[in-house]
Amino acid sequence: AYFHSASTVNFVRLLLDSGFADIHQPEAWDLGHVRNPEIRREYQSIVNRLTDSLEFMSVIGATSSQASALNTVDLYTSHEALLLEYEQALTRAVPKPLPGAEPALAGRKRPYEPSTPPRKALAPELCDWYNLSAHFIWIGDRTRQLDGAHVEYFRGVKNPVGVKVGPTMDPAELVRALDILDPDFESGRVTLITRYGAAKIADFLPAHVRAVQETRHRPVWCCDPCHGNTTTAPTGHKTRSFDAIISEITSSISIHRELGSRLSGVHLELTGEHVTECTGGSQELSHSDLPNNYQTFCDPRLNYEQSLDIAFKIAKVYESEREENN
Repeated sequence: AYFHSASTVNFVRLLLDSGFADIHQPEAWDLGHVRNPEIRREYQSIVNRLTDSLEFMSVIGATSSQASALNTVDLYTSHEALLLEYEQALTRAVPKPLPGAEPALAGRKRPYEPSTPPRKALAPELCDWYNLSAHFIWIGDRTRQLDGAHVEYFRGVKNPVGVKVGPTMDPAELVRALDILDPDFESGRVTLITRYGAAKIADFLPAHVRAVQETRHRPVWCCDPCHGNTTTAPTGHKTRSFDAIISEITSSISIHRELGSRLSGVHLELTGEHVTECTGGSQELSHSDLPNNYQTFCDPRLNYEQSLDIAFKIAKVYESEREENN
């Protein structure tokens, strides 16, 4: 498992170094899958504006090698920390940086690599505990019991952590979870990943946002529009509706804006493959299309075209918001 994980991360690093995430060629984005002419015109308009902006930046010299944000992305790994035995095996004591010590260590190899246990136990006041299996780990909606082992484990690591928040979580319980996981009120320490379902988000998200706003906690709000919108198709396939996913995202953006909060991320299950596991999107996939290329053994994923559709839809929402403000 470690070998395959390391190989995957190294492969992704290679892709990023080779320009895989370079945004300077939006004209290469394939829009041939868009069946609706009106939607295709909307998407093409976004691509054209992006192309014009990049050309303007090039003219004024703003696309130099220093502008790395346009050439690549920062990649971080994350997963649900479900099996605590696995997580514990990859938890390490990492020395705290000492004031003024970094300049002296410049160019020198550290005493040990963080991925291997130290030869001697570190004094508790000199180290912090990190889960080194990922940058970011989260607690699932079914394992977030306040007196449970998962919350206790998360309380002890310094990684940024996430908590899935669904319809079954009471606002007071959410505040208590934040008190346990973020006792020092560290901004961004906790990410709240909401997953209600398109039909339920208006009933639950406002109360959760207001409860957090009444505290000193400043979590990051993230929308998971996939897990609350899973259904079973007449064909027997587990699936998700593209329209329901978009509905939950746009509702989340609107509710946060109305309450003076802000949605800072979206958690999607997707693949770059041309699978047929979710219905809808600009391909207009129906339930009868699901057997064509249904590959998942677990949860249904958005395919390449539907993922691009999501990006365009979110861009359209924020474009409309800017127009309203102007």
